[in-house]
Amino acid sequence: MSRTRKLSARYATIVMPFLLSLLMTALVSFISTARSVGITSELLRLWPGSWALSWLVAFPATLVVLPIVRRLTAAVVDLPGQHVRLP
Repeated sequence: MSRTRKLSARYATIVMPFLLSLLMTALVSFISTARSVGITSELLRLWPGSWALSWLVAFPATLVVLPIVRRLTAAVVDLPGQHVRLP
């Protein structure tokens, strides 16, 4: 059986925002470009550039904003281990 090599857990803080920004910008830029030019061959020509520009902004923004979002989430969601439970 072959084992797939994985990155160390310390890279999760970069990999998760990388993948999240990649997928979200792909979807949003596709929808935005399709609304602008319609579902035509022009869409397939314009979309990759729109996606690339969107991702160049979104990835660094995600790295900055994600810790804030995590704190806001912890403020409104009862996460396991967030507080001490009395017996």
